[in-house]
Amino acid sequence: MFDWIGDNTLVALIGLLSGMALGLAARLGRFCTMGAIEDMLYGNSDIRMRMWILAIGLSVIGAFSLMATGLLEPEMSFYLSIRWMPLVSIIGGLMFGYGMALAGNCGLGHIARLGGGDMRSFVIVLVMGVAAYFVMSGPLAALRAMLIVQQDVINETPPGFAHMIADFTGGSVPMIGIVLGALITIGALASRGLLAQPGAIAWSAVVALGITTGWAGSYWVATTGFTEMPVVSHSFSAPVGESLLYLMTGSAREPSFAVGSVVGVAFGAFVGSLFKGHFRWEACEDPRELRRQISGAALMGVGAVLALGCTIGQGVSAFSVLAFSAPVTFVAIVVGAAFGLRQLIEGFQPAE
Repeated sequence: MFDWIGDNTLVALIGLLSGMALGLAARLGRFCTMGAIEDMLYGNSDIRMRMWILAIGLSVIGAFSLMATGLLEPEMSFYLSIRWMPLVSIIGGLMFGYGMALAGNCGLGHIARLGGGDMRSFVIVLVMGVAAYFVMSGPLAALRAMLIVQQDVINETPPGFAHMIADFTGGSVPMIGIVLGALITIGALASRGLLAQPGAIAWSAVVALGITTGWAGSYWVATTGFTEMPVVSHSFSAPVGESLLYLMTGSAREPSFAVGSVVGVAFGAFVGSLFKGHFRWEACEDPRELRRQISGAALMGVGAVLALGCTIGQGVSAFSVLAFSAPVTFVAIVVGAAFGLRQLIEGFQPAE
């Protein structure tokens, strides 16, 4: 695209800068799926879950606004170009959610913790990335491809809510998407508790900006550059595996949006932890705890590959283009996490 920077480096830089927004939000804004679920189930607070829903609503508005101005074709993303398989989404979401509870956080959360000096999260991120690639393109890839046959959507309505409504009504896909995003945003803001915390609202907007920037940047490079590129936004399971491969074979492979995204989150979290004075090296002192977290990380990696995304990949990025898979997978993740939390906190003891 430019003489002084290649397409791969440029898209990685876009991933880095927009990923920093997510890392800062996780570290400074306490934007966290696991924390949101714990607060909702055991802390009597829905503020952080509303933050998540607000980020979704604003991301939907952002993505479909890009579409309205010709700066994004969401149909080019794999969320809308691959036929949706509901059962696989549910199974993958449940696995990811349960693994997230065992591991103590999702991919984004652990990368953010790693940026703050938590070496336990380094191990968890490593295992999650390897497990994802083990199923996606490693020894179990052939079995996965045989059991789960992914089919491209050809000459069909893309599997998205805005596209489906437009197909039925003849309306404009971008306008329908913007209206649906506005409704989600209004629903999230219908809370005095959230309205009383402008900082929480601002950090939700930062997350939405990071997701929207990812879409806009990757689409721009894909459509104006000379290298074939996927149109993507942020996700943190398989991209962690891709980043590990790049770290080991960088002289033989180009950087990517995924690599920039993962590094950006870690760097943003590092900056945020320094700003807050929270950076400190931590290690696991309980082998049983580490064993549980490693098992959870492996489940997250496999589950995310099956569900085609994690709490960010499906929970925000896929949601931003209103893919059918997003709400189903997100609910499955919440259910899986609730099941895991109950096992850890209550031990399945009958209520007295």
